[in-house]
Amino acid sequence: MRVYGVTGWKNSGKTTLMERLVEEITGRGFSVSTVKHAHHATEIDHEGRDSFRHRQAGAREVLVASPVRWALMHELRGANEPPLAELLTKLSPVDLVLIEGYKRESHPKVEAHRAETGRPLLAPDNPTVRAVASDTVPAGLDVPVFDLNDITAIADFILKEVGL
Repeated sequence: MRVYGVTGWKNSGKTTLMERLVEEITGRGFSVSTVKHAHHATEIDHEGRDSFRHRQAGAREVLVASPVRWALMHELRGANEPPLAELLTKLSPVDLVLIEGYKRESHPKVEAHRAETGRPLLAPDNPTVRAVASDTVPAGLDVPVFDLNDITAIADFILKEVGL
């Protein structure tokens, strides 16, 4: 499976970049799935829903199905978070999986960077960052730098990198 990441510090524009890349790449006829890493407990279910009640009762997995989508929730119940490689095996085959977060994993990435965050670039110390998408022009980088809003160029770069 072809995978490519978008990484960066909080509020650097990762999610917006992911959203725009998915739209651009699917618009070119490729199938795309995404993986989003959260560092905190993320709740996608809501109290009062039947599925929430099933989980609260102790179910390990709850699959919710409707005529327009289905979702599988898996409760870790104290087990360790599975590694990214294991999670990727749960996805159906697609042309490209875009991964948001997982900055320390070994897959190639584009770093989203906005000067207003005041955070340093990850690229100089992270060899998996193959390009930077920024609202400024950082100097002294050994990787390509794209305007954060030039989605066409960033998508072209990623698709070339993965051989699509």
